[in-house]
Amino acid sequence: MANITFSSPVMAKDVTVYAVAGDRGTILAVAKAHKIPIPFDCQDGECGSCLVQVEHFNPKAKSAVALTEKEKEVLRQLGKISKDEIANAEVNDIPPRYRLACQCFVRNEDIMVRFEGDKTQPQKLAVTHAAARFKGGLEIATLPEFFSYAAKVEEDAALHYDQLAKAMAEAGNSAVAKLFAQLADFSRLHLAEVKSRAGNIDPGKSVPPDYAWPDHATPERAAVWASDTTMTRLGGLKAALQGERRGYEFYRAVEATTKSPEVAAAAKEFVGEEAEHVRILEAWITQEEWSLKHARAAENA
Repeated sequence: MANITFSSPVMAKDVTVYAVAGDRGTILAVAKAHKIPIPFDCQDGECGSCLVQVEHFNPKAKSAVALTEKEKEVLRQLGKISKDEIANAEVNDIPPRYRLACQCFVRNEDIMVRFEGDKTQPQKLAVTHAAARFKGGLEIATLPEFFSYAAKVEEDAALHYDQLAKAMAEAGNSAVAKLFAQLADFSRLHLAEVKSRAGNIDPGKSVPPDYAWPDHATPERAAVWASDTTMTRLGGLKAALQGERRGYEFYRAVEATTKSPEVAAAAKEFVGEEAEHVRILEAWITQEEWSLKHARAAENA
C-alpha cells in the first residue's frame, strides 16, 4: 500500500493518490490512471521524457532497487545520475534521486514525485553515454586494436569470475559458484575467439579505467569481502553484475564511437553476448531477492 504525492509547476496543487504496491505498476501508469500530466513519449525507457524526481519519506529505508540498463543509460546522458548513485542502488539498495517514471515501479512506501510538466520534452540522446564522453578520446579505429582491447576485457572478466566462484564455493554456495565458473568459461571462450580472429594481440593494451571491474567486486580486492565468511549469494551476484555491465558498456562505447564499420560490427557481436550475461545475472538476482523476501515473510508469519 502506498500514497504517491505528485507535485509540478503545471498543477494547481499537489495531488496525492493511493496506489497498490506489488502490482508491477509504474509511476507513469499510476499517473496516467489518475490523469496526472507527467509528460511521456516512448514509454520504454529510451527517450527521457518522463524524467521525475522521487523523494522517499523514509530515506534510510532500504529496498531492492531495480535499475534497468536503459534507464541508467538515459539518466547518465541526462546528467541525472552519478557513478556513486548507481553503486549505492546496486550495492546498498539506496534509490537514486531521479528516475524515469515509465521504469520505476511502485513499492510499499509513500513517496513524493516531482516533475517539470511540459518543460520536459523528448530528447535526442547519444547512442550511449560513452558516445558523448569519448569523442576525441578513446576511439578504436582498427580491428587489431579492437581485438587487443577485447582480449584484455575478456581476460579480466574470466579472472574475476574465477575469484568469485572460488569465494562462493568456500562460503558453501555451490549453485552460484557453478554459475560463476560457467561465466568464467564463457569469458575464456570469448578470449579464445578474439585471439583466433585477431592474429596478433598487442600485450600493451589495458582495460580502460571506466570499464575495469570495480575494486570492491571481488573478495581479494576488498577487506570487507575477504572477512565475510558467510558471503551471501545476493551480494556475490550483485558484484558480478557490476563487473559484467562494465564489459557490456565497453563494447557499446566502441560501437558508438568508432568510425570503422568493421570495428562497429565486431563490437556489436560482443554487445549481444555481454547483454545475455547481464540478463542471466539480473534473472538470478531477481530469483534470489524473491526467495529472501518470502523466507522473511515465512519467518514473520
